[in-house]
Amino acid sequence: MNTTAKSEKPILVTGAAGDLGAIGRNVTAMLIERGNNVRALVRREDDRAEALRSLGAEVVLGDLTDLTSMHRAMEGVERVYFGMSITPNYLEATVNTAAVARHHGVKAFVNMSQMTVTQMSVTETTDSPQHKMHWLSEQALGWSGLPVVTIRPTVFLEGFFLRLAAAGVKDKNQLILPLGQSRTSPISALDVARVVSVVLDDPAPHIGNIYNLTGPESTDMETYASYFSDALRRTITYVDVPMLPWIDKLKQLGVPQHLVSHLAIMADLHKQGRYDRMTDEVFEITGVKPTSMVDFVKRNANTFSPD
Repeated sequence: MNTTAKSEKPILVTGAAGDLGAIGRNVTAMLIERGNNVRALVRREDDRAEALRSLGAEVVLGDLTDLTSMHRAMEGVERVYFGMSITPNYLEATVNTAAVARHHGVKAFVNMSQMTVTQMSVTETTDSPQHKMHWLSEQALGWSGLPVVTIRPTVFLEGFFLRLAAAGVKDKNQLILPLGQSRTSPISALDVARVVSVVLDDPAPHIGNIYNLTGPESTDMETYASYFSDALRRTITYVDVPMLPWIDKLKQLGVPQHLVSHLAIMADLHKQGRYDRMTDEVFEITGVKPTSMVDFVKRNANTFSPD
C-alpha cells in the first residue's frame, strides 16, 4: 500500500454514487484502499450511498449547484475530485464548486474534463454545448487560481461500447453504432478512476498538469467487432447505422435531449476521425496498461450475452 503524502483530512469525491462507469465510486474505493479518508458526495440516500459507507467512506448529501451543501461537503477538505455527468448545468456546478473550494483553501482540485477540449480554443469549438461547457469550465478553473489537475479522457468504453451497444450485440450479434469507418481509442472508466486515485493520493507532482487519456490502441470498428467475436466466442459484425434512426432510438428510450445532442455530435466527430488519438499517459501515471477491448468485453460478457 502506498503511504506517500497521506493526509488525515478527508478527500472529497463528488459524483461518488456514480452511474456510467462509476468513476466516483471507483475513485472512492481506490483511495480508501490506499489508506486515505474519503468524503463521498451523493445527491440522495439510497443503496449506492450505503454501499459507499460499507467501503469506509463518510457519505454526505449535497448538490454541486447548491452553495450551502457544498460548504458542508468542503469543510476540512484539502483535496477534491470534481466529476459530473453530462447535464445542462455543468458549468454552473463547476464554478460553484470551484468558488467554495477556493474559499476553503483546497490544495488539490482534480477536474474531470474531456479530451475533445484539447482540440478546442477561443476560436474553435464543436456543436455540442457540453463540449463548450467543459472548455469554459477549464478556463474558469484556470482563472480561479486553484491548484488544478485536469483529466481529459477520450470516449468511454462504458458509453458507446456497453450501454449504447449491448442490446445489439446481445440480440442480433451486431455492434450497431453510427461511428463510420474511422479509428477510435476508447478507454475504460476504471482506468480513468485509477489515474485519478493515483493523482489524489499524492497530488503535488501533478499540480498544473493536463493528462490526456486513451485506451491501448486506436483502430477501426471492424477490428473492434472482431475483438467482440474473440471475447464472446461468436461472430459479431459491425453495423454503421445511419444517424437519424439511432437518434430516434435514443429518444424513444428516454435519453434527455441535451445528452442526445452531445452523443450525436460525438458520433459525427468520430466519422471525421477526431477520435483517432493515442497517448501512453495511463501507463505512465499508474504503471498499469489500460484495459483492452477484449478484456473489457470479457469483463462484461453477461451483459453482451443472450439470456
